Amino acid sequence: MIIDFHAHVLPPRVKEDRGRYVEIDTAFAQIYSREKVKIATAEDLISSMDRDGVDISVIVNYSWSTHDLCVETNDYILESVARYPKRLIGLCAVSSYTDDASLREIERCARGGVKGVGELRPDTQTLDYTGKNVIKPFTDILQKYKLITLTHASEPVGHLYPGKGAATPGVLYQFIAHFTGMLVVCAHWGGGLPFYTLMPEVRDALKDVYYDTAVSPFLYRPEIYLQVSRLIGADRILYGSDFPVVAQGRIIREINEAGLTEEAKEKILSGNARLLLGI
Repeated sequence: MIIDFHAHVLPPRVKEDRGRYVEIDTAFAQIYSREKVKIATAEDLISSMDRDGVDISVIVNYSWSTHDLCVETNDYILESVARYPKRLIGLCAVSSYTDDASLREIERCARGGVKGVGELRPDTQTLDYTGKNVIKPFTDILQKYKLITLTHASEPVGHLYPGKGAATPGVLYQFIAHFTGMLVVCAHWGGGLPFYTLMPEVRDALKDVYYDTAVSPFLYRPEIYLQVSRLIGADRILYGSDFPVVAQGRIIREINEAGLTEEAKEKILSGNARLLLGI
């Protein structure tokens, strides 16, 4: 079995009228203002999965700037999961961690069957989350429904790219402190956060944190798989593609060619995800 823990789909109307959404949402525009950046529907994803041998994909939403767009795209994720219940698992989006409408939206989506919330942007959403108990109602809902949290991550150095943002290891470390005892997935190798686990206090604080491989070929050399496996263990790494930005099969090939043991490859490609998702 192969499980892609990080893929994106959007409603056909977004794909057909990209310009409208670029105009009304700044977060969306940061990534999709260029026509060459691909947009995929659920059917596009299923075709990719069939072609590249992916059994299940976790469809992750975006960090929309407005609540209405979160609801619109969450509806599509719920509909897509209902159409392909054996192939797709959904995560929902919220535009804030503090307002009542966002909290109600998480509950609505949880009752609809989503397994988590994400992709969060702690560098741009609810910038005052560092205050004591500011996002406790948010984390209380996540605990109530046993939801996974998936957050975007950014490298503090290196090249710029659309949507990179500033969710760097320092920001993530402060953010994750609010999620003690809950499951957190940091996208894009956590922006390098695993390397700080050589510090004992950081290792202890991040013991419930997983890292996905989304868009890895654009960020790191293939040695990243072995290096992070040695740092935190292969049981904390999740195969994620960031489809349609990266073809699902491209990262599967990287994992298979990275020099990992068969046990490590199995954990990364599906075993860890099965444990997190209860499959």
